[in-house]
Amino acid sequence: MPLKLMKLFVSASTSTDAVPTDTRFFYTTTTQTAAGSTLTIDAADFLQDDGTAVTTLPTLATNNSYYNVYINGVLQMSGISTYTPGSTGVGSLAINVPAGGDPIPAATPIVLEIVQFAPSSTTTVTT
Repeated sequence: MPLKLMKLFVSASTSTDAVPTDTRFFYTTTTQTAAGSTLTIDAADFLQDDGTAVTTLPTLATNNSYYNVYINGVLQMSGISTYTPGSTGVGSLAINVPAGGDPIPAATPIVLEIVQFAPSSTTTVTT
């Protein structure tokens, strides 16, 4: 009898869930921010969905999260804002108002939306 290569026969299926968590933070400007300047909003200046003060802006998980900025209800381009996670005095959102454009008026609502994913996978091996 000739020699044979012996190998395992295994069948497997994997199910993956990507569970998003959406968190929103709210701020209303108190003064006008002129074109060409930067509006920096400290973590403590934001309110949560339930109206309580924010103490910490969450860390964004690499490759599993993103943030959006809405000014007066309009989604903004990602290049005008910088997000820094952390607590009061460290965590902030900085919005660079483009020069030559319109200012951000006083009493303008700004919404910071953070979406983070908690992926999980289950693999079932059958023979």
